[in-house]
Amino acid sequence: MSITELFIRILLSFLVLFVLTRIIGRKEISQMTFFNFASAITIGTLGGSLVTDNSLTIQNGVIALVGWSIFTIVMGYIDIKFKKARIVIEGEPEIVIKDGQIMENALRKSRLDIDALRVMLRKKEVFSLSDVEYAIFETDGKLSVMKKEKKQPVTRSDINIYKTTKKIFPLATEVVSDGSINKKNLSKLNLDTEWLDQQLRQMGVNSISDIFYAEVQTDGTLFIDKKNDSIH
Repeated sequence: MSITELFIRILLSFLVLFVLTRIIGRKEISQMTFFNFASAITIGTLGGSLVTDNSLTIQNGVIALVGWSIFTIVMGYIDIKFKKARIVIEGEPEIVIKDGQIMENALRKSRLDIDALRVMLRKKEVFSLSDVEYAIFETDGKLSVMKKEKKQPVTRSDINIYKTTKKIFPLATEVVSDGSINKKNLSKLNLDTEWLDQQLRQMGVNSISDIFYAEVQTDGTLFIDKKNDSIH
């Protein structure tokens, strides 16, 4: 491949990708659903092949890029027009927290674990699961969170409605995950399993294996989420 041909391929690849991306629309970039992800990878691969693959003629490379982009546009049209097709193409949002309770089945279906969920919540400035009313794992991989009413941002008219509770610990801390006690975290809080067992008995829980998640709140109270919560 000569320098001139390489330059022509680079220029053509850039121009074609730029024009096609503008035609396909912003959704391909802003909402990375399953199909958008596959489509973006394919278009990028075809663009790269047009530049570097000697066996691929410029004509065939451009045809492949245009053809895949047309397919993407058609699938986008079907996605808009037909709800059933949209569910197949993009999937459905999953409610992973409902009424303050973790939906374990929805977590498993979404390929999320409790640690990944907590990371996503922290990115939403939520540092305790007990603050969450609803959390929905969207089709683009992002988490939408609705905090409990008393944890929502305060307006001027709300001042003095809720009394601030005294903080004993700086952050809410996990002490049980999927039925297993986190003794290291308990020790950091100067607590032990005896304290945990006592708290659970007061809440009517007789076995640690019944708990999916539990954390000690900043005020020293215990928040628990039992296994096998129902979404309905």
